[in-house]
Amino acid sequence: MSESSVEAVAAVASATGAAANWRRATGIAGAAIGVIAAGAAAGVAIERMTVGRGMRQKARLALDSAGPYGSLRGTPGKAYSDDGTELYYEVDDIDPEAAPALTPRRRRLFGRKAPAPVTVVFSHGYCLSQDSWHFQRAALRGVVRTVHWDQRSHGRSGRGVAQTEEGKHVDIEQLGRDLKAVIDAAAPEGPLVLVGHSMGGMTVMALADQYPELIRDRVVATAFVGTSSGKLGEVNFGLPVAGVNAVRRVLPGVLKVLGQRAELVEKGRRATADLFAGIIKRYSFSSRDVDPAVARFAERMIEGTPIDVVAEFYPAFADHDKTEALALFEDMPVLVLAGVGDLVTPSEHSEAIADLLPDAELVLVPDAGHLVMLEHPEVVTDRLADLLTRAGAVPAGATVIGYGSSTAQPG
Repeated sequence: MSESSVEAVAAVASATGAAANWRRATGIAGAAIGVIAAGAAAGVAIERMTVGRGMRQKARLALDSAGPYGSLRGTPGKAYSDDGTELYYEVDDIDPEAAPALTPRRRRLFGRKAPAPVTVVFSHGYCLSQDSWHFQRAALRGVVRTVHWDQRSHGRSGRGVAQTEEGKHVDIEQLGRDLKAVIDAAAPEGPLVLVGHSMGGMTVMALADQYPELIRDRVVATAFVGTSSGKLGEVNFGLPVAGVNAVRRVLPGVLKVLGQRAELVEKGRRATADLFAGIIKRYSFSSRDVDPAVARFAERMIEGTPIDVVAEFYPAFADHDKTEALALFEDMPVLVLAGVGDLVTPSEHSEAIADLLPDAELVLVPDAGHLVMLEHPEVVTDRLADLLTRAGAVPAGATVIGYGSSTAQPG
């Protein structure tokens, strides 16, 4: 089961409620999806007995207006991939008053009077956007130069040209080339730190596989968060065997059909928003005390991914295998971090990455799910700051304040 399963299954579950004729045609899919949705649906049913629909809508509006999440903005830029797809990115530069002066020894080390700063490039996961790094971005602002970008067909980036004009599915190799285009535009020189969550981590591996010289010459550290180097087809998604087998058998075909009727499916998703939100929460977080505003923030990002994009990306994960590319990260500081309760890319996949990189720091976060950087931002930010210090990207005396609390102001 690939990492796209959470959003893909949720989208299908919503869509089947909107088109009765499709439901008859995909009865097996409905049964498989029902196994996944059962737990979330039970919680929603209980809520409906006590909370009216109007009250739930008011609560969503209140959370949307009160939560600062996703409000941070940087200097915008655009890159263009090899097929012409427009990729949107933002740069947060170093605050001269916050960054200590470089020592003469460091100047000699880099061999120039004004060395290019280290740039930390953040790649987000499937059905998310660059805003999923909100807490880490808030904490690192001004301390180190960062680039946040939206993967093709996500966030503010353009729809994939090869997908819309040629009907091609996305593959992970394409995402690696997209990342190279962003680096060429936003950080054409100087040392790099690559940070990737889930599909973003796979994107980093694909970059290494296709551009090994870039990794050797410029990358000084890497962080893999809740990701996998392969064998995603073996993930059971927390389901019994029968449910897993049924979903694997029919979901690709169902997604293809639904992707061709995107307008109808989106209406179905809106009509079943409560069930959709319940599924997202179950497979995004593990702890029970997640801030409701954070949960709503994640829900909004995932809801914003059109069903045809879900369908375009789905086949890529089954073919993903970048185990051999991991060897390129052996001689640098590496952080491998995952939530113990991650049902989408289980922590065993992170352990497998760490086994191939014995000098990497492996951090398994208890009571954390797939969106660990939102669920336990203080842990992710702390370990990321330590990685940046070890790589020389952040001076040892620098202070990374907080982890992006509600007091953070938009840039």
